[in-house]
Amino acid sequence: MFPNAKASEQLSILATLDPGNQAPGVANTGWVPLSTHHGLLALVQTGALATGATVDAKLQQAQDTNGTGAKDVAGKSIAQLTQASNGANRQALINLRPEELDVNNGFAFVRLVVTVAAAAANTSAQLLGVNPRLASAETANQAAVAQIV
Repeated sequence: MFPNAKASEQLSILATLDPGNQAPGVANTGWVPLSTHHGLLALVQTGALATGATVDAKLQQAQDTNGTGAKDVAGKSIAQLTQASNGANRQALINLRPEELDVNNGFAFVRLVVTVAAAAANTSAQLLGVNPRLASAETANQAAVAQIV
């Protein structure tokens, strides 16, 4: 615990799916290394969901930034959010620690996969690096981070 640290020094924005009206289909973040942080937090957000829309999200792992050997991370998917079951304007979190990856087989990269089915859904998502290993988390932010105040 570092009570004097700023939140921006403890959390990095590694990858995002920017807010938008996602048509049925799959949206992926880029592959990010998990070696620079002690943990990762995926934040999935929904806005308005069209009638019948569903939203699923999961973490996948790979051996490199090209997605070599890509496969799901066991137990790292959300319960489906649906328009019919009050899934609009909700958030879902997925926590991940590096040791939950298949490290024995060289898996060290992660991406977030958000799938919308049946009808469009307003979605956004972020992959956050938690507790950096060596430097302030601010140094690992993706290039799209415009300001830190």
